[in-house]
Amino acid sequence: MRSFANLNAAVNCAIIDEELFELMMDKKGNEILTQFLLDEYFPNRESNFNNSSDGQQNLFDEIENKILMEPSEEYQQEIKYLLEQKNEEEIFLRGSLFKREIPKIYNNTCCISGMKIDATINVSMIDACHIVPFSVSYDDTIKNGIALCPNLHRAFDRGLIAVDESYRVVVSKSFKEHETNYSIRAFEGNEIMLPYLKKFYPKIENFQWHLKNVFK
Repeated sequence: MRSFANLNAAVNCAIIDEELFELMMDKKGNEILTQFLLDEYFPNRESNFNNSSDGQQNLFDEIENKILMEPSEEYQQEIKYLLEQKNEEEIFLRGSLFKREIPKIYNNTCCISGMKIDATINVSMIDACHIVPFSVSYDDTIKNGIALCPNLHRAFDRGLIAVDESYRVVVSKSFKEHETNYSIRAFEGNEIMLPYLKKFYPKIENFQWHLKNVFK
């Protein structure tokens, strides 16, 4: 595995050796293990890591603030720099925080269908969806994301649905639906649910790009 993205796609879970688990649970042992891994595998990037929980939380808070507040242009330049430096760890972390923050901004509700599930177990039925794909935009900011249920996320990514400049759903005529209780065409013309703060609204320009380049 040469990247976190490949690892994340290939591995669903792992079994950890019992002695290693005990070592990781021990604060001092965990610090020694972390330092060894940094020295062995990341000698040129050790300064990017902070062993303290406060330091890690500060890093998370800093990236979260960038996702919520930073202009897209500045964020894109940072990602390009991280790519040049081959800093896959931070790129992966930013992507993970995007996936966490977008559903929160939309109150864990699909912005098209209104679907929301509150469960007593750790389960999420709402995805963070890039409007302009990350591979094109390098943009994880809040204005390039919407919250969708998995079916509509897939339909949006494949161009079967889009959103226009009035934040209304557009449905492609390039497919035919069979009779079902769940119809994509039923959402045509509906206005999507938007975040409670206008500064978090998705950019119209991103929807226009999607309409022109992805929508069928």
